[in-house]
Formats: sequence, structure tokens, C-alpha cells
Amino acid sequence: MIDKIKDQLEKSAFGVCSYLGEKIGIASSRVRLYFIYASFVAFGSPVVVYLALAFWVNIRKYLKAARNIIWH
Repeated sequence: MIDKIKDQLEKSAFGVCSYLGEKIGIASSRVRLYFIYASFVAFGSPVVVYLALAFWVNIRKYLKAARNIIWH
């Protein structure tokens, strides 16, 4: 039950933390903690950064999928 909830939250969180974790080479749970800590310290402004990164990751996935369709 807990694993299903965790998987659903990770899917609905746009995959930003896992994407950054893969690029940086650290665990996605560690990236999530950094976002949480930064939100407390900076009074919520990292949420704006997170949403901007989510938009960028989704656009990148869309462009990559479109590029693959052209070449098939």
C-alpha cells in the first residue's frame, strides 16, 4: 500500500528529482530533501524553481519523442 502511494507521488511529481539525481549522480530521495530544506530556508521560492524544472523536463521529453517519430 505504501509503495503504491510512493510510486503514484513520484509519477505525479513530474520526475524532476529523479532526473536531477540521475544527472548529478545522487539518489532522488536526497534531491527531494534538498528541495524541502531549501523551501524552508528560502520561504517557498524553490517551489518556483521546481515547477520551472518540471516544465523543462516535460518539454525535453516531448521533443525527444517527436524526434524519434521523425526518424522511424
